[in-house]
Amino acid sequence: MGYSLPTTAWPSSYGEHARARKGFFTDTSVCIGCKACEVACKEWNDVPARNGAQPAYFTGESYDNTIDLGADTWRHVAFVEQRKALDVDDGMGMSLAEAAALEGMARSEGLATYQDGEGMRWLMASDVCKHCTHAACLEVCPTGSLFRTEFGTVVVQEDICNGCGYCVPACPFGVLDQRQDDGRVWKCTLCYDRLKDDKEPACAQACPTNSIQYGDLDELRERADERLQQLTDAGLEQARLYGADDQDGVGGFGAFFLLLDEPEAYHLPPDPVDTTRDLGGIYRATAAAAVALVAGLTAAVLGGRR
Repeated sequence: MGYSLPTTAWPSSYGEHARARKGFFTDTSVCIGCKACEVACKEWNDVPARNGAQPAYFTGESYDNTIDLGADTWRHVAFVEQRKALDVDDGMGMSLAEAAALEGMARSEGLATYQDGEGMRWLMASDVCKHCTHAACLEVCPTGSLFRTEFGTVVVQEDICNGCGYCVPACPFGVLDQRQDDGRVWKCTLCYDRLKDDKEPACAQACPTNSIQYGDLDELRERADERLQQLTDAGLEQARLYGADDQDGVGGFGAFFLLLDEPEAYHLPPDPVDTTRDLGGIYRATAAAAVALVAGLTAAVLGGRR
């Protein structure tokens, strides 16, 4: 399958200087949760500890100690722990009482197997800014701090950001965040400085399992299609690509994922939508209503003078 991945400001705005659109394909089926990507991102980009002096912390619900993306966490490795369901077959000589007891054990404590550990299923995924084709954050930025690069990625210029925060609620993924000490917004740049020197982003270079793959976006999507077919052929029916469809609500992601469960399991929105998509229709409807109101008032005034 061939892909054509234009954006609203690329490549036409760069002309002959435009480069092939770059991005990430994250294959969560081979993520081991090592967090090498998080460390590499922080080291290369000089990202401080979470919320300045506040250290990372645990929620008590998993081994995840960075919780989510933010101004001080540009890469976040999610640890999703799921209890394995017990497949009880009462046709194998098991009484209903025994089946009920085993079902209760599976729900409360898990059944230990060699493959599943203590009855747990681990879903791990390295999350990052999606570098959307239709990026609402870029559209609402009043200073031009957010811009589309010649690689089709979305970058924040921290020296231009005035901390207005308009982009924070505009992002449908909750990626953008303001740093507490100065109020400016920070996020993944897809290592723009490295891309300009034809180098791989730090997180992808550090990933030991090649879960994070970097390259031309159209080639990555073709590679993802092949990988998805391998997994579905192996019986992983819930495997799916997330963000690889350029007909979705944001026109496709510049950083997309292969997931082993529904997006909600990874705390991702199932149907993200560009939050500025309907503004044109809203403005037109408002203008039409205003014209109708003025016409009505004019008619009433002129009619009252007769």
